[in-house]
Amino acid sequence: MNKNLLFSFLLIALVGCKRSESPIQEIPELAVNEDAGTFAEISSFAVGGTSGGAGAAEITAFDPITKRLFVVNNASGNNRIEIIDFQDPTAMKSIGNIPVSAYGGFVNSVSVHDGKLAAAIESTDKQANGKVVVFKTSDYSEIKVVTVGALPDMVTFSPDGKYILSANEGEPNDAYTNDPIGTVSIISVADNYAVNTIDFSAFASQKATLMAKGFRIFGVGNDFSKDIEPEYICISEDSKTAWVTLQENNAIAKINISSKTVTDIFPLGFKDYNLEGNEIDPSDKDNAVLLGKWKVKGMYLPDAIAVLESGGTPYLFSANEGDAREYGGFSELQRIKDKSIILDPTAFPTASLLKKDEQLGRLNITTTLGDTDADGDYDELYSFGARSFSVWNGNTGLQLYDSKNELDVKNIAAGFFDDTRSDDKSVEPEGITIGTVGTKQLAFVGLERSDAVAIYDVSNPSKPIFLQLLKTGDAPEGVLFIAAKNSPTKKSLLLLSSEGDGQIKVYSPKTI
Repeated sequence: MNKNLLFSFLLIALVGCKRSESPIQEIPELAVNEDAGTFAEISSFAVGGTSGGAGAAEITAFDPITKRLFVVNNASGNNRIEIIDFQDPTAMKSIGNIPVSAYGGFVNSVSVHDGKLAAAIESTDKQANGKVVVFKTSDYSEIKVVTVGALPDMVTFSPDGKYILSANEGEPNDAYTNDPIGTVSIISVADNYAVNTIDFSAFASQKATLMAKGFRIFGVGNDFSKDIEPEYICISEDSKTAWVTLQENNAIAKINISSKTVTDIFPLGFKDYNLEGNEIDPSDKDNAVLLGKWKVKGMYLPDAIAVLESGGTPYLFSANEGDAREYGGFSELQRIKDKSIILDPTAFPTASLLKKDEQLGRLNITTTLGDTDADGDYDELYSFGARSFSVWNGNTGLQLYDSKNELDVKNIAAGFFDDTRSDDKSVEPEGITIGTVGTKQLAFVGLERSDAVAIYDVSNPSKPIFLQLLKTGDAPEGVLFIAAKNSPTKKSLLLLSSEGDGQIKVYSPKTI
């Protein structure tokens, strides 16, 4: 008998694995023993040419059948899905594209399952209903066009491939005179792509209770359904439950996929930057990187979300980016030093000092919160994002972990920290995904403003452990993990696609 094959069977026996009906298929997975803390860049590719370009590589999906990458490219003059040969990740090459202008406006997101590519495409009128278009990954032919809600910003297949879900953000126009309802579309693949688009109106009667816990309804007219803006979706392993971030609303919603109903809205509350471990640098004009305690709170306002199920509990991992509403018809963003921001003298006895650039003067806050006694001045200050990633109980919404200021600390130590972003959202965690490497579960957190990705061991989901910080392209948007069993190299691969320079960077760990 072949020595390698004999060793593999012995290994199966030693670790007490159940006998597989297809043991030969299990051998490559068992043979992969990777060091989770040794990811290193193995290649880079400029989407759209040697210079790449802003918007040329936003979101990337991988098809293990054709070994192709499908990349959102909204760079100037483009509106298409780039197709990249990924058979050899160290020698990527462009092999074509799928133009999407015939279906509407920009393509915002892509997802792949079992030879199908789903693309979320907004309307040329962003406030009108958009589309999810499904293509074959083999020849790019159209399978189905499905009408969904306004501004589908993210699309994903359920793990079993039976559903496609899109988060339809429903942003207002610049004048804020047309604000569509925020919705989630649930598409049944087996039922000829029948679609149900659901909203959050059933929770309107709970508005006051939700807002008391940190939920935000604050747009023009304070219309509950119109004010909710779904951003990103993750789905349970059994494909029965979805969670969607309501970014501007500072919440996560839970959805029963089979009944097509929103079952819960979990307000996320606020983060206190005056507590030990939460110190921040609030100024981009102090000529230094100084972390300190400040009487300011952060609104989590998460973008991407991922789920890891352990011991029967769904653990939700959120990238707490932060996002402000800035429109011609309404803007909530102000700097603390602005004349319109009057600090309560009792709450802030050194107000004139705090308003200086080198202290809190440059920090961006919302004007929609903070005047707790309605007397015209600010008793509390709320900034955008939490400069962290968090872990939440997917059943209750309870926060189980927050990385506090560790992302800032690690980026400062590595020399990646961009002090010009101190006044806004700091390293700006935006993307997050989870994957298994060797025997460990890892979380990969894309940091848009420090141009980096942080890697954590989350084998114990409520106690993440920092492993690595790696440099990426400019403004990483998409974070994609390819498991070793699906990888063309039969090793785990991490891909970061960056909207700032159109670069896709590929990383892989060492094999032990």
